[in-house]
Amino acid sequence: MRIWLLILALAVLPFKVAAQERQVLLFSPPALVETGVMSYILPRFKLKTQIAVQLVDDPAQAQVVLGDAGTPVFEGAGQVWAFQVTQPGGWTDRFAGWLAGEIGRDTILSYAPDETAVFRPPPKVAQPVVEVDLVGDPALGLQVSRLKCARCHAVDEDTRLTDIGSTPSFALLRGFADWQARFIGFYALNPHPAFTQIDEVTPPFDAARPSPISPIRMTLEEVEAVLAYVGGLPPADLGAPLQSQQDQWSRRFER
Repeated sequence: MRIWLLILALAVLPFKVAAQERQVLLFSPPALVETGVMSYILPRFKLKTQIAVQLVDDPAQAQVVLGDAGTPVFEGAGQVWAFQVTQPGGWTDRFAGWLAGEIGRDTILSYAPDETAVFRPPPKVAQPVVEVDLVGDPALGLQVSRLKCARCHAVDEDTRLTDIGSTPSFALLRGFADWQARFIGFYALNPHPAFTQIDEVTPPFDAARPSPISPIRMTLEEVEAVLAYVGGLPPADLGAPLQSQQDQWSRRFER
C-alpha cells in the first residue's frame, strides 16, 4: 500500500508544481489597491487563463509593476497608470499582454462599484509630425507626376479621367497627416516596389521577378520635385465618406 501511495504522490507532484508556477507577482501602489480594482480584475484574469496574480508589497520582488512609468493602460484615481515588466517571459508576458490588450482594458474600464466607472482610457499622445524642407522644383514635380504617376493617380485636374479609380489622388494624399513621409518613401510602399526604381537607392529588379508593368524610373531630384509639387496642392476636403476611404488606403499602404 505504501508503495502505491508513493507512486501516486510522485505522479501528482508535477501537476502541483505546475499549478503553483502558474502565477505572476504584481506590485500595485496602495492608492490603486484601495480603489478595489485589483480585487475586481485579477479573479477575472485567473478565471480566463487559470493564471493567478499575486500582489506583493515590494516592487523589487514583482514581475510586473504598476505605477506612473512604462506602458499607459488606464487613467483614474488621480493619475495615468502604466505598467513595466521587470521579469519577462512565460505567464508574465501573458498577463502583460492582457493588461495592454482590449480584453484587459475593457475589464478595467468596466469596474464601477457605485455604478460609476472609476477608470477611463489613457489620454492619447499626439505623435510629432516631422516637417521636411521642400527644396525641389514644383514645376518639374508636376511634369514628372503627369509623366510617371498619372497612369494610376490623379495628380491634377487634367488627369482625373486617366487614373485608376481605386487609387487616391495626390490632393487626397496631401490631406494625410503623414503625406510627406508617404511621398518621400513612396517607392517602398506597396505596390510600388514591384515596378519602381530610384537611381542610387533601390536595387535592380530580381531577374526571376521582373516588373509586371512598364517600370517607373526616377532620380532623387525628381522625387524631391514631386514632393515640392504636392506640398503646394490644397488638401482635399476629407469629409466623412472620404475619411473612411483614407482609413482604408492607410491600412493598404501599411501592409
